[in-house]
Amino acid sequence: MELNIFTDEYFMREALKEAQKAFDEDEVPVGAVVVCNNQIIARAHNMSEKLNDATAHAEMLAITAAENFIGSKYLKDCTLYVSLEPCVMCAGAMFWTQLGRLVFGAYDERHGYKKSGSKLLHSKTEMEGGLLADESSKLIKLFFSKKR
Repeated sequence: MELNIFTDEYFMREALKEAQKAFDEDEVPVGAVVVCNNQIIARAHNMSEKLNDATAHAEMLAITAAENFIGSKYLKDCTLYVSLEPCVMCAGAMFWTQLGRLVFGAYDERHGYKKSGSKLLHSKTEMEGGLLADESSKLIKLFFSKKR
């Protein structure tokens, strides 16, 4: 019997570690990792405030880092794990990279891409939502409760 520690839950927990970094830096707590062949090739968290850049979402930063790592603009053989459902901008970036698979934590009822229709992802991109959603939601709710 082969033991595989590299499960979706394992990689989502790595994305949640990135979300905690964002929280600690007073950024909206969203984290992402890109995985290829059971190896994390990129990790990022929201940095919009620090960089004064509305596009500096965890997904965008992780996608760019992954493309640089593999030397290609396509991520067909990669999985992006992100703690929160991506927005329309990030889903569009995933479309253009032809991302192989997307796994996200909490659904974002207000700004998530699914609100605009799931056709935003590439037709070959597999998607799974809701993995460790409670943990992601708690961190986001805590962040915004401190802001109010």
